[in-house]
Amino acid sequence: MTVLEILQSTTAYFAQRGIESPRLNIEHLLADALGKRRLDLYLEFDRTVSEHELGILRAKVRRRAEREPLQHVLGHWDFFGRRFKTDRRALIPRPETELLVEEALIRLPGTVPGRLAIDVGTGSGVIGITLALERPDLQVVGIDQSEQALALASENASLHQVTSRVRFAAGDLLSSIVPEPAADLIVANLPYIPTAQIAGLAAEVRRDPVAALDGGPDGLQLIRRLIRDARFSLKPGGFLALEIGAGQAAEVGNLLAAEKYRDIFTRKDYQGVIRVVGASYG
Repeated sequence: MTVLEILQSTTAYFAQRGIESPRLNIEHLLADALGKRRLDLYLEFDRTVSEHELGILRAKVRRRAEREPLQHVLGHWDFFGRRFKTDRRALIPRPETELLVEEALIRLPGTVPGRLAIDVGTGSGVIGITLALERPDLQVVGIDQSEQALALASENASLHQVTSRVRFAAGDLLSSIVPEPAADLIVANLPYIPTAQIAGLAAEVRRDPVAALDGGPDGLQLIRRLIRDARFSLKPGGFLALEIGAGQAAEVGNLLAAEKYRDIFTRKDYQGVIRVVGASYG
């Protein structure tokens, strides 16, 4: 079979199986099986794929057709222009989270030795590691309750050679941090989906750890706690930045105001939905 024939037949197969963006999925899988970039496929439509390569691809297609997330099948995904390891141990990095990182970087301009960022609910570590890569002066602590997630985050820190400036700790939100005003930034992509909505999520999303999705009855259970507790770990003028769900911005803003945060800011995603809310303290 040629590259083009595989793309066409598997796109139709994925569409029948209800896979969203079927063409994009097979492009990623075929490029990975061939050791190519996805866009390179368009220059090789007439290339014949070997039986060995087809065997590798069939295994990947089977897993994806069974609704295993594309990122898990590939074992990697790009975030902020860099490749990170991804698997079932932690939440899959999503494009909206890049906006959270961008907002954090805007508020950490220049180079100031000794600055500290805390990434709460670090998961695969992509937020904290990216901050460290973008700001070479920054020290980062990533916190998560899941030992499996922390293991994946450590692998990603080693992959990107930032283990001297990024460390990870097990803990419930900020419980593993000494309660003193030490952080210039606290950033978090915590679970924000209301419990009742979990069952209705796409099959692929439900493959993520439930603890990384379930935000309690209103989706704000952990965010509410972090807003309250972060005050004691921020330096005067330090700030908290949060990724949130659709429709949660007003309530999160009220929570920040009630706890005496100031200079509240927001950031919309490309669909016009507010996805980031943050504020300074002290």
